[in-house]
Amino acid sequence: MSITYPAWRTVAGLLLGSVLLAGCNSPKTLYQWESYQPQVYGYLKGDAKEEQVTALERDLEKIKAKNGAVPPGYHAQLGLLYSSLGKDDQMIQQFRTEKALFPESAAYMDFLMSNASKGAKQ
Repeated sequence: MSITYPAWRTVAGLLLGSVLLAGCNSPKTLYQWESYQPQVYGYLKGDAKEEQVTALERDLEKIKAKNGAVPPGYHAQLGLLYSSLGKDDQMIQQFRTEKALFPESAAYMDFLMSNASKGAKQ
């Protein structure tokens, strides 16, 4: 049994259409960035730290609500902001969370925590 020409064209058209539609589907990102990158930029520009903390905390709640993954550096950035506001307990908690989520950051997080404890002793 052979496929007639019009049926072959229909099958080819359907295959081409499904390939094109599948190509339009954007892949799900590994991390939920929310406003993390603009907040880091704001930190470097010297924007108000309290506003950055509020934005990052709000975004963290959104990410958790979506059961998403926090990007690398998120908790470290939040910890640095807490440090600049004198909230040392929250800073240490954020650095430990960063270290637990991203073990490759352990050396840097340990460095920041040891410097924070030295600064507290002075």
